[in-house]
Amino acid sequence: MSWSPSSWREFPIKQQPEYKDKEALKEIEEQLSSFPPLIFAGEARNLKEELAKAGRGEAFIVQGGDCAESFASFNADTIKNLFKLILQMSVVIAYSSGKPIVKIGRVAGQFAKPRSSDFEEKDGVKLPSYRGDIINDIKFSAEAREPDPYRMIRAYYQSAATMNLLRAFSRGGLADLNQVHQWNLDFIKTHPIGQKYEEISCQIDKAMNFLKAAGLTSKNTPQLRQTTVFTSHEALLLNYEEALTREDSLTGDWYNTSAHMLWIGDRTRDLNEAHIEYFRGIKNPIGCKVGPSMKPDELVELVSTLNPNNEEGKLNLIVRMGASKIEEFFPPLLKAIRDAGKNVVWTIDPMHGNVEKSPNGFKTRDFDNILSEVKSFFKIHKEHGTVAAGVHLEMTGEDVTECTGSASCPITSDDLSDRYHTQCDPRLNANQALELAFMISENF
Repeated sequence: MSWSPSSWREFPIKQQPEYKDKEALKEIEEQLSSFPPLIFAGEARNLKEELAKAGRGEAFIVQGGDCAESFASFNADTIKNLFKLILQMSVVIAYSSGKPIVKIGRVAGQFAKPRSSDFEEKDGVKLPSYRGDIINDIKFSAEAREPDPYRMIRAYYQSAATMNLLRAFSRGGLADLNQVHQWNLDFIKTHPIGQKYEEISCQIDKAMNFLKAAGLTSKNTPQLRQTTVFTSHEALLLNYEEALTREDSLTGDWYNTSAHMLWIGDRTRDLNEAHIEYFRGIKNPIGCKVGPSMKPDELVELVSTLNPNNEEGKLNLIVRMGASKIEEFFPPLLKAIRDAGKNVVWTIDPMHGNVEKSPNGFKTRDFDNILSEVKSFFKIHKEHGTVAAGVHLEMTGEDVTECTGSASCPITSDDLSDRYHTQCDPRLNANQALELAFMISENF
């Protein structure tokens, strides 16, 4: 059937809120559809070219950010610390691999979250589950958990402000390689991993001094003082995504202008449902989570639907198996795509398959399992002669205690209550994310 930004409405759909006030919902959708785009179509095309390089092994992707952005914790320091962390990880991996890094934040739109249950129960009270600040509130009350369409407006404005700050950081001097020491976040400077980063920073200083002696400086070479951080989020709430889908004046193609790259979650990738219908028509580079329930034939059909012209850089398959399952379930999928001659970009999400509950009741992830899944991902690609193109992480530049383990800052289950601040799922803190970057750098 023919595609339009609204054709998804004719299909079954999962993980969507039920808004009581349909007139208010329609009013908000119309209002959003008149708002300026958050990204330009040309930027999305640029990202597609960068992803194509990563798919060929000529670059590497670092994608990371919050599990779910929140209205309450929105501030400049949080955005700046995430920006610095992405730069730090990129420097570590680029220094070892010699490859450019494609930097993508889970930011400026990562507000909606799929849930395993439609309801949450506490002390005998049963309420709708929290689905992200764009839909309802995390506070456990009937009023707070009621889906509110006006939240989409607030999410848009917060995303716009976040995008504005990211562009300022990227072009205003913070990304200058002469500032590489300044990217080291204060609370990790005294940790072993922070000191290890400082060693690389000193080597970069020497390289910058050499370039300066050769006549290349930040003032006359923009590549030394600027960078690009693309944005991404799971396009779960299709009412919001449709309203920000626009026809490009240059090409006549349809682009989602809420982010440079959007992805489909493992819970909403049914070939006959609304999310696939929506995604098949937009020209942005897109992603799809690939979990252990995916079958090889199903994946090949999914890739053919989402990338019918077999374009390089168009489709990012984000593997999220879990440390105990990746060795069994990933190789058949990788082989099926390789043998079918499909152009895809393979990245690893070692977070979502490794959720566990701590003895004291916290939802957490163990760093050793995260590390193990990433190592298996690289090993399997080497065995099959394919390209491990990147990593996709739930992480923060803040000093949180949400994931246990790691050599640089060993967090036990007893420590989780100290600074457990996530809106939904546990995130790597800056120490843990940087330690993971050093491990990745050893695979090149």
